[in-house]
Amino acid sequence: MSVEPTAALTKVLAQSERVKSLVEESSRSLASVNAALKDEVSNGDAAPQLAEALAVNEATEDKVDDASEKLTQMNHALKAEVRDRQLLAHQFAAATEQEQAARHAAFHDVMTGLPNRALLDDRLDQGIAQALRHEWTLALMFLDLDRFKAINDAHGHDAGDAVLKAVAQRLSGNTRDDDTISRYGGDEFIYVLIDSGTLENIGAIADKLVKLIEEPIEVHVGDRTELLSVAASIGIAIFPKDGTTAAELVRRADAAMFRAKHDRSGYAFAQ
Repeated sequence: MSVEPTAALTKVLAQSERVKSLVEESSRSLASVNAALKDEVSNGDAAPQLAEALAVNEATEDKVDDASEKLTQMNHALKAEVRDRQLLAHQFAAATEQEQAARHAAFHDVMTGLPNRALLDDRLDQGIAQALRHEWTLALMFLDLDRFKAINDAHGHDAGDAVLKAVAQRLSGNTRDDDTISRYGGDEFIYVLIDSGTLENIGAIADKLVKLIEEPIEVHVGDRTELLSVAASIGIAIFPKDGTTAAELVRRADAAMFRAKHDRSGYAFAQ
């Protein structure tokens, strides 16, 4: 809902209030003049024309007073309308905010704030369509955290959640606007790179992410602060070389990730 109608109505109300003030001032002036004329007429020395003028003035005063009363009623109605519109504007803004929050919750992971699978599927489909249209290379990285279960077992799930959030922040802080980082589930993430360039460039990005995630993470556990570390294994599938559908790319990247984990190589391309 636009605030312009309410602003325009408020402006009309202000103008009407100014007109009402002028009318009331005119009514007071007429009343003063009429009082003086009545004194003249009551002395018995006034000309007949003066009595006629007094009658006209008094009639005019009545009309001005009536106009003032009608303006007062109209201004009350305008004020009520302004209040109603402002209330509707606030209600609309609140409803819009709730709708946006609900839409965000439907497509984002609650813990990390990253896109969830539903939004990932949509972004991946769009990315594949763009890659086909522009003949781009699209890379899908399937990232899984190593040693994460040990952190949950040793320090509890709160510490594990803190680690996931920190990893999500590091990943999202090192991606381009056109790319997508998604929490795929548990300690798994998917990174979709649009127009990703050469294999050497893609490998350098994966190596950078592996090293970034390995940096110690400061986690508050109860009244203590712990420095915890995880590692990452990344599998990489390339469109269209390794697959032409989202499901196929995810499957190939997942298989490459398990090979990187087994070989402790940090990352591996689909074969």
